[in-house]
Amino acid sequence: MAANQLQNIKTPSLLLEHERVRRNSKRMTKFAMRNIVRLRPHVKTHKCIEVARIQTEGHDGAITVSTLAEARAFAEHGFDDITYAVPVEHGKFDDAIEILRSGVKLNLLTDDADTVKKLDEVSGRAGVKFDLFLKIDCGTHRVGVEPDTKEAIEIPRLISDAKNLNFAGILTHAGHSYDVRTNEQILEVARHERDSMVALAERLRSQGIEVPTVSIGSTPTMSLIDDLKGIDEIRPGNYIFFDNFQATIGSCTFEDTALTVLAAVIHKSAKKLVIDAGAIALSKDRGPVGLDPDCGYGRVLDLDGTDTGMRVTAMSQEHGSVTGEGIEKFKVGDRVRILAYHS
Repeated sequence: MAANQLQNIKTPSLLLEHERVRRNSKRMTKFAMRNIVRLRPHVKTHKCIEVARIQTEGHDGAITVSTLAEARAFAEHGFDDITYAVPVEHGKFDDAIEILRSGVKLNLLTDDADTVKKLDEVSGRAGVKFDLFLKIDCGTHRVGVEPDTKEAIEIPRLISDAKNLNFAGILTHAGHSYDVRTNEQILEVARHERDSMVALAERLRSQGIEVPTVSIGSTPTMSLIDDLKGIDEIRPGNYIFFDNFQATIGSCTFEDTALTVLAAVIHKSAKKLVIDAGAIALSKDRGPVGLDPDCGYGRVLDLDGTDTGMRVTAMSQEHGSVTGEGIEKFKVGDRVRILAYHS
């Protein structure tokens, strides 16, 4: 869309560059096919049926979600192989059973032995059988069991022995890949993510426990990993749009970023501009402060998509404050595009 056309769009509005979305999707598809792994994209980035269909073109339609509400919504639109990638707890058992009974293959995950026992009991009473992954902590230290612990063997054995559960395999997410500063560091995290999971799978198999799927993947690690030998499935999600954060740490180039927020200047003073896009439109995620101490909450682009050098440096719910050299070129009513740090 031409810059002059953007002047007439209501603000704040999301702008999506369709060709970049398709290019990003094709690149990850080729990567998965080249490495002979299943691509199960994470759809929490967009929660959009149409975008998920672009991501799964040429694949079997398998997706990853972060909530059971997402699972239900995508199931209603024909997606029937879904991994709910958050450790399940008993308060969600009934909803999960309802989704499974609708004909969807719903994969769950856990890192807790008691949850395995409870889910087995509840599934037996409901007459259903879940595929259940063990969630592994490969360095993020958020959830999951560490791969070299006894729990990493005991819980899979417990699942395998359960009457109403299938052991689906092991699953991890290298979320700490977002905390690095260079491509070399991303690659180091990616190799550790891969190697620790492959080693655990071999350890389990040596104990007589079948491991159907070894599932890994974050956008930074899958953008730079050199080899996926021993891996069955990858689950990146942010790659479909990328964002300011990914481009800054080196997962992609700024020419790959496909999503910006169109905002209007609603106030101008000698030191700042105020735009009508705040925390609701942009999110409060900061960028990689270690790489760019003045990163603020987003880069300010002109309508052609060129970086002005200005940044969104403060926000409230509906207002964003923009500072930096060049504010004198703008007046109230002008439009800018914000490349936020997290799409």
